[in-house]
Amino acid sequence: MNPNQLTGDSSEDAERRLVESWRAMSPSQKVALAVTMSQKMRDLALAGIRQRYPLAMPREQLLRLAILTLGPELALAAYPEIATLDRS
Repeated sequence: MNPNQLTGDSSEDAERRLVESWRAMSPSQKVALAVTMSQKMRDLALAGIRQRYPLAMPREQLLRLAILTLGPELALAAYPEIATLDRS
C-alpha cells in the first residue's frame, strides 16, 4: 500500500478519483456530505446500541449514544442520569 493512500481497500486510481471529486465540490456540498456521513454514523451507532440492549427505551439509547460519542466523563457531566445505567 502506498503510504499516502487514505485506505488500503481501494486502488490508487479509485482513491485519486475520489479526492478529485471532493476537490470539485463547493463548500456547501462538502458540508452537506459531512452532515450526511455524520448522521449515517449516528444511525449505525444507534443500531448497535439497539442490538446490544434490545429492551432499552429511547432515552436509554440516547444516553448510551452519548457515552459512545462524548466519552464516559463528558457524557456523565452532560447527563448525570448516566450514573444509573447498568454498564454491562
